[in-house]
Amino acid sequence: MSAPDTTVIPKATARPGPFDWYRNINQQERRTFWSCKIGYGLDGMDTQMLSFVVPTLIAMWGITTGEAGLIHTSTLIASAIGGWVAGILSDRIGRVRTLQLTVLWFAFFTFLCGFAQNYEQLLISRTLMGFGFGGEWTAGAVLMGEVIRAKDRGKAVGMVQSGWALGWGLTAILYALLFSVLPPEDAWRALFILGIVPAVFVIFVRRLVKDPEIYREAKAKQEPSNPAKFYEIFAPGILFTTLRASILTTGALGGYYAITSWLPTFLKNERGLSVLGTGGYLAMVIVGSYVGYVISAYLTDILGRKKNFILFAVGSFTIVLLYTQLPVSNGVMLWLGFPLGFFASGIFSGMGAFLTELFPTRIRGSGQGFCYNIGRALAALFPLLIGLLSQKVPLSVGIGAFAAVSYGVVILAALSLPETRGKQLDAQ
Repeated sequence: MSAPDTTVIPKATARPGPFDWYRNINQQERRTFWSCKIGYGLDGMDTQMLSFVVPTLIAMWGITTGEAGLIHTSTLIASAIGGWVAGILSDRIGRVRTLQLTVLWFAFFTFLCGFAQNYEQLLISRTLMGFGFGGEWTAGAVLMGEVIRAKDRGKAVGMVQSGWALGWGLTAILYALLFSVLPPEDAWRALFILGIVPAVFVIFVRRLVKDPEIYREAKAKQEPSNPAKFYEIFAPGILFTTLRASILTTGALGGYYAITSWLPTFLKNERGLSVLGTGGYLAMVIVGSYVGYVISAYLTDILGRKKNFILFAVGSFTIVLLYTQLPVSNGVMLWLGFPLGFFASGIFSGMGAFLTELFPTRIRGSGQGFCYNIGRALAALFPLLIGLLSQKVPLSVGIGAFAAVSYGVVILAALSLPETRGKQLDAQ
């Protein structure tokens, strides 16, 4: 009789899946992930409300497009200041506490917008809301960047930032529902009043989310007589990094504002396209934005931070050329909404992780808050400059020129900065 076969056949090793990084994180990291993602979504929801109600306000209050534009600009400038202040606070009082304060801030002032009785009151309320809107991005990006391990940081932070597109989509849905059941004079107020909902979210954050261990270690080692100072990001050893990172964000945000501020006007007024005002086109842009965020989140870990920025910068500029230089029909324009959202939004997916990795823990919030938000402040001037340039040249030339310069700056800045993929953070 032959001996029994005792050969052990090894089990097939499961292929790594796209969500293994999430399955491998602990409960506290998951809580942090969802708190930041939901926070970004609620931030996006409250921030996008104004763009939906502006046509109603123009009709009801008789405000000009210039006055409407001033609300947008003042909100962006306030958000830039708020983002930097939030970065400083996150180094001083903690990442989680700063996140809570910024969410409460933008929720309260969005709510207050719903009770504005005139243009001036709305301008003030919306500008004050901007401080919290900018601050939440900084606090959430630093918090998430420090919690997740190095090899998954790009994916996790990028997936968190995709929450912005979900919040944008939620605002579109709420707008459609409210304006279908309420008269316009009540619907726009109801939309802003719903902006208080994120305040409830703070209860969840306060109970379940803690500051990252690396931040707590850094604070424990810090001498009480020598707290972190925000101006340390301008010290000789850090200054060059701060400047280059600020140039990177200025280019990315400048290109985004150049596209989103003037492209619809160009296509409607100079091309005579009607699809821009449809829900289908908006849905294409929003879905494209979300997919862009997600794909970019994975690519920033696969390709590296720098190559990913360059890829999306080239893609963004290419789509601008298609929009401004090629004659397209309404049908083609509808489908082009997807790549527009994909590239213009996707470029930001790796920004949070990259800025987190560029600065030491002691001044990480200050560095990240300054670089992203000085970029936002400078980029806020781009729509104005394009408008002035378009008085002498066609609008398509102005959009194309600023997009080319902006994304060219992104590429040059990315090439000059160090590659940080896989960088281990420490408490020093």
